[in-house]
Amino acid sequence: MKRAVRVLTAHRPRPLPSVLLALTLFVGGFAAWTGQDWYRAAHDDRAAYAAQRDEALAAGEQAVQNLNTLDHRDLNQGLDLWESSTAGELHEQLASGRDEFAEQVKAAKTVTTARVLSGAVTELDDRAGRARVLVALRVTVRASDGAKTDKDSRMLGELTRTGGRWKLSALGQAPVGGAPTG
Repeated sequence: MKRAVRVLTAHRPRPLPSVLLALTLFVGGFAAWTGQDWYRAAHDDRAAYAAQRDEALAAGEQAVQNLNTLDHRDLNQGLDLWESSTAGELHEQLASGRDEFAEQVKAAKTVTTARVLSGAVTELDDRAGRARVLVALRVTVRASDGAKTDKDSRMLGELTRTGGRWKLSALGQAPVGGAPTG
C-alpha cells in the first residue's frame, strides 16, 4: 500500500514551476506596459511645451516684479536688475534713460516694492522664442516722509528668449474692464 501512495504522488505536477512561469509572464507584461507608458511620456511634446510655458511664466513674473521695484538708497543695483531682466527695445529705452531716471528717483527719495499676486501665459511660441504674460501685482510706494501707498495693477508683458533665458521685451498696463485695447 505504501507503494501505491508513492506512485500516485510521484506523478503529480509540481506547482512551483507553474507559479514561477505565471509570475514571470505577469512581471514581464507589466514591465513592457510601464516601459511603453514611460517612453510615450518622455517623448511627448506636450511635456516640453508645458515646461517652456512654466519657465516663461516664472521669468515674466520675476521681470515684471523687478521693473516695479526700486529703492533710492540702492539705485544702481535696482537699475542693473532692470537692465538684466529686459531685452530688445525695452532694454535700450531703460539703458538710454538710466541717468535721467536715476536723478528723478534720488530727488523723490522713494522706495517702491512690488509683489506678484498672480500671473498667466497668454501666448507662447516656443519655436520663435516669444511669449506674452499677464501679471497682477501690488505695488507699494513709500515716500521720503514715510507715507505709504498701495496700488494693484495688471501688466501685459512680452518676453523674448535670448541666450536660453526669457527676458521682458515690452511692458504695459493691461486694460481694465470694458476699456478698448487700442
